[in-house]
Amino acid sequence: MKRLAWIPVITLMLCAWDVQPQTAAITSPTIDQWLSLKTILKREASPRISPDGHSVAYTIRKAVWEANSFDDQIWIASVSSGESYQLTEAKGSNFNVSWSPDGKRLAFLSTRDGGPQIYLASPPSKEAVRLTLVNNGVNDYQWSRDGRSIAFTTTEVFPRTGGDETPEYHIVGNDQAFSTSLWTIAMLADDTPTSAQPERLIDGVSLAVDDFSWSPDSRRIVFSANQYRDPYSFETYDIYVLNLGDKSVKKVVDRKGPDFFPVWSPDGKEIAYRTYTLTDKDEFYQYAAGYIAVVPSDGGPSRVLTEQFDENPTPLAWSPEGIYFSAWQRTYQHLFRLNPATRAIERVSQPYPSVFTSFSFTRDFKQTAFMDQDAKNYDELYVSDLKSFQPKRLTTMGDQLKGWKIGAREVIEWRSKDGTPIEGVLIKPADFDPSKKYPLVIIIHSGPSNEVDQATITRDLPYPAELFVAKGALALRPNYRGSPGYGRKFRALLVRNEGVSQYEDIITGVDYLIAQGIVDSNRIGAMGYSAGGYIAAFIATYSGRFKAVTVGEGTSDLRMFYALGAGGGVTPGSWYTRATPWDDPEYYRKASPLAYIKNAKTPTLIQHREFDRVAPPAGAYELNRALKDQGVAVKMIIYKGAGHQCAELKQCRDLVTHNYDWFRHWLWNE
Repeated sequence: MKRLAWIPVITLMLCAWDVQPQTAAITSPTIDQWLSLKTILKREASPRISPDGHSVAYTIRKAVWEANSFDDQIWIASVSSGESYQLTEAKGSNFNVSWSPDGKRLAFLSTRDGGPQIYLASPPSKEAVRLTLVNNGVNDYQWSRDGRSIAFTTTEVFPRTGGDETPEYHIVGNDQAFSTSLWTIAMLADDTPTSAQPERLIDGVSLAVDDFSWSPDSRRIVFSANQYRDPYSFETYDIYVLNLGDKSVKKVVDRKGPDFFPVWSPDGKEIAYRTYTLTDKDEFYQYAAGYIAVVPSDGGPSRVLTEQFDENPTPLAWSPEGIYFSAWQRTYQHLFRLNPATRAIERVSQPYPSVFTSFSFTRDFKQTAFMDQDAKNYDELYVSDLKSFQPKRLTTMGDQLKGWKIGAREVIEWRSKDGTPIEGVLIKPADFDPSKKYPLVIIIHSGPSNEVDQATITRDLPYPAELFVAKGALALRPNYRGSPGYGRKFRALLVRNEGVSQYEDIITGVDYLIAQGIVDSNRIGAMGYSAGGYIAAFIATYSGRFKAVTVGEGTSDLRMFYALGAGGGVTPGSWYTRATPWDDPEYYRKASPLAYIKNAKTPTLIQHREFDRVAPPAGAYELNRALKDQGVAVKMIIYKGAGHQCAELKQCRDLVTHNYDWFRHWLWNE
């Protein structure tokens, strides 16, 4: 699935380091215990309710330290009894579950034989049969509505263009191209795989296929695809319909900016999708919130249905009662139902102070399965009737927390320097005493427009707030300007306004808590990863009010980020800068942490990956040298390997351990 491109959201990381005294009655988790908590996978591997509503398939992830990897296994829960059993036992990843239309078989992806392939099982039998064997593995798949076929996507790798390269040099721009092709494989009437080979429908040469969906009559497939060779490929996503009879492909949506998440109307006459412009003539901006629009499945004018809904909706399914979609709502997340005729929108999920995600629906749309968590409850699997929303819990993942004193979470609000209301999640120790002054750690989320902090108990990584709180600190997770969930105007407050304004959003939150008399102003630290790392670098250079800072995979020079990193992957006019460094060098200078290096006083830990192409490590080296030149205490750690994110458990453990040590030293003098 595509995401706003410049700063990916950090994925799961684990740590195994015990810093607690070995006593008989430990009421706070050790690092090892907290970060080894089991979780239920969501998003692409979201829980799926069976067509008849009798069972829910889901995946539990746990850390296997001996193998330095994750272990993902599929479980089946009975809706009536609430009992669960483990379906798969093969090592590796078993995920992305999907029931056949008649509910007799369960398809899933597994890496047991290398790259992810599609397997079939017939619960409660644990026997699994491999369906595909494609070179680069299966990215995603979907059953046809009649159950006779499965469509899937796989990655295609094309050689470098041009024939004048040698082993001694590489011409920049002649990189290997990665695209995604679309295939189908036929099934017999009893849902067993045939001996026929998969058929490639879209070869990936001209288009890279992403989301796709079968029509109700199983004769067409709608998909979103981009021009992957375009330097700004994210903006080229459009909607196409493939006719399986003659293999013809028709573009039915062609608007500025990306269009994706297509779903069919029950009669197959229309397609709903997310778009980012009200008309095909509007400009697209990377930070924008989208809309749900509908287009005739044969092509024609689109109509936007959610112009009055002030956030980013994700279409999930189109039922006879309307279009179901999910969306952030400040620090919460909910399921909504849209009436296409009247454009009326109804919030389905209850209560409001919750984070509901990963919805799936029965064939008749009477029931839904989903994940839910809030300030007092760990993420669990639930089911509910859609007509009368009353969640029934099917899992007991929260039992892992029994015996521990978990911090109390609450949403607070303050005003930034320019008067903008800012919210954040404040986490207090379980034995919080309002008459005491506590150390404060600021944990800054990445994004900035595709991640928001929520008042939930979660294995938050790479900076686990719970461990700092258990040590006796307050933790604040600010939703600085640009964060999603707060509407289009709030998202756009970063336009031509990066850096200083984000620092002010955070420091005013610090001042708010100091004014409450609960923060020791001499013991304040800040940490951030990715986009949060950029803000943390700003904190390190802009003022001396913080005792210590960690900059994780951040950037200290926006010009370098544009020229060498992911900032060069977006159209300058569509991003916050609205200009290139060559058009407006002064903006890039003043929005870069290094512009304020002469003010730097704060001890800073820099953590970066060796071959990060999102935020180039050259920026980390530059910040490290600049801080040393100012006589500031600095420590830089470069983790071997590629990528913007931690790749293996032991390396992730090291990242979390060094970060925790840094604040133990500077805030607790340990």
